Amino acid sequence: MTDPQATPSSENSTADLNTDPLALAHAELAELQAKSAELADQYLRAQADVQNARRRAEEEITKARKFAIEAFAESLLPVADSLEAGLAIKDATPAQIREGAEATLRQLAAALERNKVIAIAPAPGTKFDPHQHQAISMVPAEQEANTVVSVLQKGYTIADRVLRPALVTVAAPK
Repeated sequence: MTDPQATPSSENSTADLNTDPLALAHAELAELQAKSAELADQYLRAQADVQNARRRAEEEITKARKFAIEAFAESLLPVADSLEAGLAIKDATPAQIREGAEATLRQLAAALERNKVIAIAPAPGTKFDPHQHQAISMVPAEQEANTVVSVLQKGYTIADRVLRPALVTVAAPK
């Protein structure tokens, strides 16, 4: 009889490899190391993609700001031209000056409106809104309390955000 441990056959050595915990652990370790290296590479690539996306977004924001102000300035140029033209006329009558000022004001209002700058000018009797109005004083009035009596200075919004609240007087409680 032959001792199986003394002369292992090729079949036995393959079986030993499959059941040998150390060999299995080494194979699993190699597989996990390869997987770890692959995941590390994917992580580094994802980090690079995130940094590139952040840089591109910052560049886009910078360009948007630059060109937004450029469009606004462009819409104000005709207003400046009109003011300069009006000042160039030395012998203008008060009526001509008024007519020119009104035309220039219309140009300015149109330029502001094109750029989403909208006036806040509440009509008398409008309910006081602290988000859009700033009360300067409360005055006795025949209208309901906490309503606008008069507008001292228009306010303005830009894209639904208040740039400056309207300065108003408000009806005092009776």
